[in-house]
Amino acid sequence: MDMPDTVTATDASPSGMLDGDYDDAAGYYTPGTPLVDTKSPAGPVADRWQTRKFEARLVNPANRRKLDIIIVGTGLAGASAAATLGEAGYNVKSFCYQDSPRRAHSIAAQGGINAAKNYKEDGDSVHRLFYDTVKGGDYRSRESNVYRLAEVSTNIIDQCVAQGVPFAREYGGLLDNRSFGGVQVSRTFYARGQTGQQLLIGAYQALERQVAAGTVSMYARHEMLELITIEGKARGIIARDMVTGEIQTHLADVVVLASGGYGNVFYLSTNAMGCNVTAAWRAHRKGAYMANPCFTQIHPTCIPVSGEHQSKLTLMSESLRNDGRIWVPKNQADCEKDPRDIPEEDRDYFLERIYPSFGNLVPRDIASRAAKYMCDEGRGVGPKVDGVRRGVYLDFAAAIERLGRDGVEEKYDNLLDMYERITGENPYEVPMRIYPAVHYVMGGLWVDYDLQSTIPGLFVTGEANFSDHGANRLGASALMQGLADGYFVLPHTIRDYLADGPFEPIADDHPAVVEARESVKGRIDHFLSVNGTRSVDSYHRELGNIMWEYCGMERTEDGLKKAIDLIRTLKDDFYRNVKVLGSAETLNQSLEKAGRVADFFELGELMCIDALNRRESCGGHFRGESQTEDGEALRHDDEFAYVAAWEWAGDDESNQMNAPVLHKEELEYTAIEMKQRSYK
Repeated sequence: MDMPDTVTATDASPSGMLDGDYDDAAGYYTPGTPLVDTKSPAGPVADRWQTRKFEARLVNPANRRKLDIIIVGTGLAGASAAATLGEAGYNVKSFCYQDSPRRAHSIAAQGGINAAKNYKEDGDSVHRLFYDTVKGGDYRSRESNVYRLAEVSTNIIDQCVAQGVPFAREYGGLLDNRSFGGVQVSRTFYARGQTGQQLLIGAYQALERQVAAGTVSMYARHEMLELITIEGKARGIIARDMVTGEIQTHLADVVVLASGGYGNVFYLSTNAMGCNVTAAWRAHRKGAYMANPCFTQIHPTCIPVSGEHQSKLTLMSESLRNDGRIWVPKNQADCEKDPRDIPEEDRDYFLERIYPSFGNLVPRDIASRAAKYMCDEGRGVGPKVDGVRRGVYLDFAAAIERLGRDGVEEKYDNLLDMYERITGENPYEVPMRIYPAVHYVMGGLWVDYDLQSTIPGLFVTGEANFSDHGANRLGASALMQGLADGYFVLPHTIRDYLADGPFEPIADDHPAVVEARESVKGRIDHFLSVNGTRSVDSYHRELGNIMWEYCGMERTEDGLKKAIDLIRTLKDDFYRNVKVLGSAETLNQSLEKAGRVADFFELGELMCIDALNRRESCGGHFRGESQTEDGEALRHDDEFAYVAAWEWAGDDESNQMNAPVLHKEELEYTAIEMKQRSYK
């Protein structure tokens, strides 16, 4: 059944029950005051978004022309927001570190975008998408935000079709759907295996239309290095021209961060090499709370690591799990055999065996852990890396028999072609090999229902905020959230703040502006002057190894405490021994990386502290001390049904973080009941 009758999480029998006031993270943080989202309306959950849209104050068209907005990031969230706000008449400055907005990492989201259109007439609805998302996030997301996301999802498809996005269609011309993990309906719209690319082109053309109209100014190859706050409000950014090295001041009435996630803290991830946390982290250091940073998603469908030479992992879309069957040999002795020589009776289709209701379409966190367990048992496949085979098979033989090769090619040809180009193996003839890898982060800057951070005037959208996914994101929901925030949420909520404008102009020589600019120059000067013996990449790789080993697919108290000590020691060495070549007044990728890795050190430590504090397993956060008898994640709703929002507490003279302050926002559900997740 889709909504199983099951015990609540706190009724389950744990293997590591909490003991009253016991706190693994005691001494690593300071308790803070409770946090409340004052913008979220009361009343039935289905009415809250309409209520908030009506209550939000308006800005008349004449005043919009007097208001300036900075948007950092040009992925789906940033490009759609810039296009929409520019079309509304505001003056928008749009920034990206890529050479074109079309190179934003949203392009890599291949599989599809969710929407509750119910075109398949299979029982889908806005409420079911809402329920699936909350359940998929293991009941650690906000009820109001998730319902709004499900509600506006239907508008996204209409918007994108109007822009010319070439969604797949059925024979009769209607838009087609397929299934993704964690659901039992078909609600995922797709454009073969290029959905992110096609959606980004749609947002990009809308953005460029506003650039041509003069409402949006585009700053490509510019990286935000500091947030400017004046009297506690966000009023601009300091950016570096990555080609000339020029440090620039950009002022505005409001700042929007749409800068993506921080999965590259693990070094090896599916993220583009340039993805980083710097924009969000500089805002965090200025007072924006960082929420649930330990909630990291491990994607089950990635090409396995092939050796230490790698600096990036490649994602194979989750859409492949629609038709591909995942298995490992039943016997360890068969792991070295050609998979085509292993008879059907000697294959273990372990997801179908363990989770018969959902099979290969269980959520990502569950599929990832199951694959890890198979490899830990010694039944992994593929070449050994560090003495262990880290891979399972994703087999299309049954799909080819059912649909024919042409039918499989029509759905997945570019994905399967990419796999063959990378591995040299033909997936039409030999089963693909996959293994989990870091992919997406559910944590991010804390925002209220209006998407405003704890710094007034600083709004955060897309993966850069924490608001919609809880402890695990369902597949095809990243594109949904990015476009929902940019097209349909932020334009309604930001106007309530801008209704107080026009605001007093700020001069470039304002003391707060000068201080922000000088702090950026000071960091750059430090990195260039150290002249140590180790490259930035070597530090990043070592930090990533620590994070993956101790704050990756499974976390324990001892491992997390060890990781914190290792990170602090490595960070200290980084500031004293890093070698950054080149100068500041030119293109300098080593300098760019140094600033990003410095922020990754602080983020990594906070992630470990957050994971240490949360002594429960939920979604992608799996604590070894908190699991059911059959190895499933075990929540403790009586202790941890809250958003962990962390406040920056400064650092000392040696660049080590002071103990961060933890503010808790209690989670309340009125429309659904918190239950122990079951996909069996």
